[in-house]
Amino acid sequence: MSRVILHLDLDAFYCSVEEIQDPTLIGQPFAVGGKPNERGVVASCSYAARALGVRSAMPMSKAVQLCRNLIIVPVRHDLYSEYSEQVMKKLKDLTPLVEQISIDEAFLDLSNLDEDPARRALDLQADIRIELQLPSSIGLAANKLVAKIATEVGKKSNPHKNQPPFGFTHVPTGTEAQFLAPLPVDMLWGVGPKTFAKLTELGIHTIGDLANWPEKEMANLFGENGRDLWRHARGIDDRQIVTEYETKSVSQETTFNVDEIDEQKLEATLHEQAFDVARQLKRNDLAGKTVKIKIRWSNFTTLTRQLTLPTPTNDGAEIYQAAVKLLKAVRQSNQAVRLIGVGVSGIGAPIRQLGLWDLRQRKP
Repeated sequence: MSRVILHLDLDAFYCSVEEIQDPTLIGQPFAVGGKPNERGVVASCSYAARALGVRSAMPMSKAVQLCRNLIIVPVRHDLYSEYSEQVMKKLKDLTPLVEQISIDEAFLDLSNLDEDPARRALDLQADIRIELQLPSSIGLAANKLVAKIATEVGKKSNPHKNQPPFGFTHVPTGTEAQFLAPLPVDMLWGVGPKTFAKLTELGIHTIGDLANWPEKEMANLFGENGRDLWRHARGIDDRQIVTEYETKSVSQETTFNVDEIDEQKLEATLHEQAFDVARQLKRNDLAGKTVKIKIRWSNFTTLTRQLTLPTPTNDGAEIYQAAVKLLKAVRQSNQAVRLIGVGVSGIGAPIRQLGLWDLRQRKP
């Protein structure tokens, strides 16, 4: 039986939530993010701002140059998480097979639903719009790859550039390759700038161009990734919905508003981060064996260093001590720091000490 996979993307999610909180923002060019004079970046921007060239991940200083009357709204992660949880609950009420891949994006497997999946997908989009006042775009297809690209196609075809697209694109089973063929090859997963440049040199501009090349040649040119590219270009993707992910690492990082040279300030930041990481580990009954730091100098050079402990830990003081040791090993006196972070990997269940009662119980 063919699968039915739905991909949902909440349009301009942070901005949409802010418009619910403050309706005067509707239709205005605004961006959610940091201050332009404090190295802030655009986390999300309204469609009115996008029409003027503002984009996510752009430095806020550049955004205000492009749009002089840009309204800047500070990020409110807790608020966005609340709205995201409401959306995800609605998805899980429809099917338990939900794979959340970010705060505003998810895949659903609708294969076992008795009703028409396209009608149900449109109903879901309408429910999120009416009950939660949030715009969304949806792609519906036989696999995750094509569903995700279908969502992107729906968003790009938006005729109203100052408004959310509310895209809906359904790719019927068996038409995957036909749907993908005319699209630009860089819409495929796995085609980054370097691969795109090489494909362009070969005269491969569309996904259909790539699909027409022999699989063996793609493998010779790009290795195993070439085989995946060839399969994806033909709309083949066997990946299943993953409802839970194993935690592999926990980390915290801070970008300073002004490059920091004060050693006490740096160590205080590491202390706060280490105890935040420890709290996250304890909350999930986890511990980690490898402590690592990430550090970025004022010239944007970034490095990481790590230290493996004798036993797994979720103790903030122990994580902090290891982090400080790593910092002292790589940083020269008065060397300016732009970003610093602490992480723990090698995650697993904490090693528990046996108490006296446990030892008695274990005696033969």
